[in-house]
Amino acid sequence: MSKVRASTSQRHGTATIAVAERTSAADTKGSINLRIEAATRQLIDDAAAVLGKTRTEFMIESARRQAIDVLLDQRLFMLDSDRYDAFMHALDNPPAPGPKLQSLLRRVPAWQN
Repeated sequence: MSKVRASTSQRHGTATIAVAERTSAADTKGSINLRIEAATRQLIDDAAAVLGKTRTEFMIESARRQAIDVLLDQRLFMLDSDRYDAFMHALDNPPAPGPKLQSLLRRVPAWQN
């Protein structure tokens, strides 16, 4: 949930400027409780120690990095101009449906039976 705090200031006695500061749930800290096997916990602790981090720092950084990678894999395509052109051509000119796809499209969905 977001909260908005508004403040106003006067400039040279004539103009009033409103500034909204938005605080969100991301600004507050929460906790995540995990149940993991002892061997996995020890592995995480060993890796964190090698980097000079606490278990929490290590786990947050690792999970955050993985989450970003997963989301970027779904949204970001890095292509040079030739590959971009080929990609756009493939999107604009999909292959004709083959016999298996045509058969699938003619089938009555299970939820309509």
